Amino acid sequence: MKPSFNTKYPSIYDLKAKAKKRMPKFAFEYLDGGCNEDVNLHRNTAELREVQLLPNYLRNYEGSNLKTELFGIEYDAPFGIAPVGLQGLMWPNSPEILAKAAFNHNIPFCLSTVTTSSIERISEITEGKAWFQLYHPAKTELRDDIIKRAEAAECPVLVVLCDVPTFGFRPRDIRNGLAMPPKMTLKNIIQVLGKPAWALNTLKYGQPNFETLKPYMPKGLDLKQLGKFMDETFSGRLNEERIKPIRDMWKGKLVLKGVASMEDTEAAIRLGFDGIIVSNHGGRQLDAGESTIKPLERIVEKYSDQITIMMDSGIRTGPDIARTMASGAKFTFMGRSFMYGVGALGKQGGDHTIGLLKTELQQILEQLCCKQVSDLPKHLIK
Repeated sequence: MKPSFNTKYPSIYDLKAKAKKRMPKFAFEYLDGGCNEDVNLHRNTAELREVQLLPNYLRNYEGSNLKTELFGIEYDAPFGIAPVGLQGLMWPNSPEILAKAAFNHNIPFCLSTVTTSSIERISEITEGKAWFQLYHPAKTELRDDIIKRAEAAECPVLVVLCDVPTFGFRPRDIRNGLAMPPKMTLKNIIQVLGKPAWALNTLKYGQPNFETLKPYMPKGLDLKQLGKFMDETFSGRLNEERIKPIRDMWKGKLVLKGVASMEDTEAAIRLGFDGIIVSNHGGRQLDAGESTIKPLERIVEKYSDQITIMMDSGIRTGPDIARTMASGAKFTFMGRSFMYGVGALGKQGGDHTIGLLKTELQQILEQLCCKQVSDLPKHLIK
């Protein structure tokens, strides 16, 4: 199997180590950390890796195919790039780098409301193929305007985020005085001076800002004012009454992200969602919660014939993708793996990471004698 990636970095963990060397500490800690004591961050990946798969060696085998259909669109692999906030803070211009890579490789890219490129710019890069994740605004007018912009940008899928009723308690970010643009304390300035590639790219592309939200934000907010603006602008706690108008307004595919219970799955079905993403926000919201693989298994068993079930959080590698899909997910999303890629390799990071994940997943399928990813559940050892 010929590698389709930079062989100096043949694993996601090589990329992570390289990214740590190239990113200021405050930026890397924002990317890499969870909330509170990081218990659920580590549980996500550890419990996913308890999933075991059964190979079949003495079968006729004509090759494997990674292509996967989702919502009537055929993608070249069963994984996409998850929405990540503050991407341009972690690595300059990273939303555009990753959107271009996703477009070139024909996989989904999902843009966050609170990242550093606008809906319109990412739509231009992806020719209207990017998904959009909505942080629910407190004001109906703002919600409707953002949804209309996503519709005008031809986003095929709107993802409604439900697992941020309050922002996660993240001690590292509090210590680092994280803001947009970053608060330049003496400590942070020293960190930036030690990372020349990050600093030069930031000079080239400019200070990161919430580009989608820019039309609605007062200019020149300091850290305290920014926090107040975000608290007043977004009201993350959802209920069925707040979701119904979104379903009525949005004519494309609608997905609920952050689902971790049977009750929320039933509500999503009742409300007419086309899919759910079982997720715990990468372990960044509830440190005392379950890992994502646990509720996925229960939800798939009961509801797989009623709604499209996907998963993110804890997935890092090709084998992790295979484990997740063998457990019943129809599609997977990853955030940190791709950000490690751009942090390590800049413009080449998106293409490298996608190529690496495809190669790893292809090897798993060939080892299992599994012809297509939809057959992975047949190889699950229960």
